Amino acid sequence: MVYMYGIDLIFDYHAYVYLCYLDSRAELHPTNQQKTLLAKHGGVAHHAYNWGLWLTRNILQHNLLHPDSKIKFPTAIDLHKLLVAMVKPKNFWYYEVPKTAPYGCFKIFIRCLETLLY
Repeated sequence: MVYMYGIDLIFDYHAYVYLCYLDSRAELHPTNQQKTLLAKHGGVAHHAYNWGLWLTRNILQHNLLHPDSKIKFPTAIDLHKLLVAMVKPKNFWYYEVPKTAPYGCFKIFIRCLETLLY
């Protein structure tokens, strides 16, 4: 069973769990093809989140170890451009879902990091 909160789908506890506080809730009964597409979206968003986390952790570690040669902290747009340049050519399954799956993940990821860091 898949639940929709606001405009983002929640079908697994790995992705989009942070949206549970929204007020609207709808129950969906997807077909097998739709379940496959939902799983692909979740997989791409999960991979993009983990890749963005890895990259930003490395940037923060570099900035702590080398305060005189700091790297600019990336925005969601920067992360998406890097993902398209570095990750998408190696992972063909990124092309099976729209670009909004990883980009939406990056927007929320950066917003959460800004909340934690500032």
